[in-house]
Amino acid sequence: MHQIIVTEFITLDGVIEAPGGGDYAHAGWTFKDIEFVPEAYEIKGREQEEAAGLLLGRVSFEEFAPVWPSMDEEFPLYNRMPKYVVSTSLTEAEVTECGWENCRLLRSIEDVRALKEQGEGPIYVHGSASLAQSLAEAGIVDRYHLLTFPLVLGEGKRLFAEDGDRKQRLSLVEEKAFSNGIRLAVYDVVA
Repeated sequence: MHQIIVTEFITLDGVIEAPGGGDYAHAGWTFKDIEFVPEAYEIKGREQEEAAGLLLGRVSFEEFAPVWPSMDEEFPLYNRMPKYVVSTSLTEAEVTECGWENCRLLRSIEDVRALKEQGEGPIYVHGSASLAQSLAEAGIVDRYHLLTFPLVLGEGKRLFAEDGDRKQRLSLVEEKAFSNGIRLAVYDVVA
C-alpha cells in the first residue's frame, strides 16, 4: 500500500501559500525572508529519493508543470516518476499532454484512495493546500513533513482548514532545528 505524505513549507501561523513565488502578497517568503541554510532542505532530497510518485492538486500542477521539467538537475527523479493530478476541471489531455512526463488525472478523493491501495512506496503531496485538507478530512494522510519557518504572515492558505471537523492525533517521528530558525518536524498520523 502507498503511504500518502503531505510535505510543506509552513509558517508558524500555518500558512503554506506561495512559498516560492506567485501572486500572493507575501509570495516567496521561504527565500526572501529567511537566510538560506542548505542543511535545512536535506529532507527535500531524501523525499525525492524515496518517492514512488507525486500527488498534486490542480493549482500546484499548473504552477509546477511548466517549470519542473526544465529543472532536471534539481528534480530528476520527480520529473520521471508518476505524477497524479486531482482535478474535476482539467481535461485528460491537459494533464497527459502538458510536457511533463508520466502525468495521470484523478477525478476524486475516492480515486486517490484506490491509488493508495494499488502500490508500494510513498506518494508525496507538495503544496496543494485544498487537496491536503481534503485528504486529511478523508483520513488518507499517513504522514506530514513540515519545515516550519520562523514567520507569521497573518493571512494566506493554511494547511489545516479552520472549518474542518476531523481531529487528528500525530506522533513525532523526527525533529531538527536549524541555525536560521527553520524547524523540521515529521509526524505520523495515529489511526
